[in-house]
Order: sequence, then structure tokens, then C-alpha cells
Amino acid sequence: MTFIRSVVLGCGRYLPKKILTNHDLADIVDTSNEWIVQRTGIHRRHIAADNEVTSDLGTKAAECALANAGIQADTIDLIILATSTPDLTFPASAVHIQHNLGIRKGAAFDMQAVCSGFIYALSTADMYIQTGKAKRVLVIGAETFSRILDWEDRTTCVLFGDGAGAVILEGQESNGKMDDRGILTSHLRSDGIHREKLYVDGGPSKTGTTGHLRMEGQEVFKHAVGMITDVVDDAFAATGLKASDLDWFIPHQANERIINASAKKLGIPLEKVVKTVSKHGNTSAASIPLAICEAAEDGRLKQNDTVMLEAMGGGFTWGSVLLNW
Repeated sequence: MTFIRSVVLGCGRYLPKKILTNHDLADIVDTSNEWIVQRTGIHRRHIAADNEVTSDLGTKAAECALANAGIQADTIDLIILATSTPDLTFPASAVHIQHNLGIRKGAAFDMQAVCSGFIYALSTADMYIQTGKAKRVLVIGAETFSRILDWEDRTTCVLFGDGAGAVILEGQESNGKMDDRGILTSHLRSDGIHREKLYVDGGPSKTGTTGHLRMEGQEVFKHAVGMITDVVDDAFAATGLKASDLDWFIPHQANERIINASAKKLGIPLEKVVKTVSKHGNTSAASIPLAICEAAEDGRLKQNDTVMLEAMGGGFTWGSVLLNW
């Protein structure tokens, strides 16, 4: 029997030129490099220029992914953009990217699951491919979180940055075994009871404003490790694989302490964990594809490597994707 797997053809990323270091932040709010590094592992982050919007970042990441895959933009059937910081309330920023790439066919839409957005988008793309509704899907995570930060709140403004990453998935025939290339399984969760622990205090329906990010940091940390390991264990149960079978663990890059604690609980050695949080900060839906691209570019991530992706975001939402590169 023939199975269709969603195989990664290529990936790309883009980071704005402006870099904001912890020392720079110490001139803006009451904080210090030592305080930030000790609690988060973050040293710097990238900030979008005044004339850059989310679709600009996403377009540049998409162009890199297309070049990396060696394919033309007009072969893409569907674009899914994971973002919580769209250019406008509507239309979807994905259609701006579609236009920028010169694509006049197929469909494009945004997906909003905050930091879990890229996992949600990958899972959705996989379903489109498995059902034959799309052959090639461009999946992007892009954020300009600097636009929704309260730069007087030292508990949140030190954590986030801007950036974009993208992957291209293609449906390919396989044997339906766990050594197939492509996505093997995905698992998504949400629980709205936690919605006020990490949220933005504005929106077109409620306040008519954009609002600012608000977070109960200790509560988020408390829930993160358990939720992350929950969906990773589900992926292992669905495939029969285990932590020792992984070549790489690429988690959402929110906080180095959360990443390390999750890896320890799952029994994954730190040398198998891809971490970019020190250089990028938390780029929300962009963090996983940015980390994927860095690992692919520097040669760590190789064809047929078994990779676990996971994330947790506001809502709370959380999820995992297990794939062979």
C-alpha cells in the first residue's frame, strides 16, 4: 500500500538587520545583561526596521526556502503563514506574501496559535497534502513581536524578537514505515482556561486597539514543561519511536531553562538539542523554522535525520511534529 508523506524540500530564514542586545535594553528599562541571561539564556534579539512588516520578513524567508529547494514559486499550491502579528487586521498577511512571490493560483491564509503557530501550520499543511488537496505547501512562521511589546515592562520586553522562517513541503509516495522521509505524526492541543496567563490586552473587537503583550511568567514556566512532554510522548506512542531514536530535538525557543528542563524530562541529551534562543530571543511562530534553518545551514541537520519539533504558546496552545528530514 502506498502512503503519501509530507517531505521537506527546502528551508529558508530571514532576520532583520537591527540587533538589540541586553546591554541596549539596560539603557531602556531597569534590567541588566546578567539578569536576562540568568533567567532566559537570551543575549540579543533582532528588531524589524520601521518600514518592515511581517509579510516582508515572511517573503524574504520564503524566497530563501524556494532557492534552497530549487523550485519556482508558481509550483506552490498553498501558503500557510503562522503569525500573531499580521500586517493588517485583514486581509491575511499570507496573501501579501503570495502577491510578493508572484503566485496567482492556489490559496493563502494565516494561522494564529501564537508560539505554537508553526506546529499548527505544519500539521494543517500535512493534512492538505495527505488528502490530495495540495502537492506543494509553503509553510512560514513570521513575527514582528516588537510592535506589540510594552517597552516599559521589563518582564516581557526583554524576551521577544522579530524574524521569519519557512519550509516547503511536498507530497511524496512512501512505504508507510517509520523510516520514510517526511512528517510521521503530529499532535495538537489547547486549553482556553489558561488564556489570561499569556495574552495581548487589545484587539479590534474588544478594544479597537492593537494592545500589548501581557504574561504571567512563572505560570507559563510552570505549565510549559508538562505540556511539552505530553505531546512529545504522544508522538512516541503513535510511532513506536523513543527519545533515543531522535537525532535532533528542535523546540520552540522561548527560554533556555524551559528547553533544558524539557529535554531532561524526556531523556534527550543536550547535545541533541538545537538552541538559538540566545541569539534570537523568543520569535514566537518563527522560532522553530529559524532554528531548523540554522541547523540545516551549518550541517548538523542531514537528510533522513529523525527530528522532534514542539512548541507551547498563548491560549494555551501546544503541539508536536515528528518527522524524518
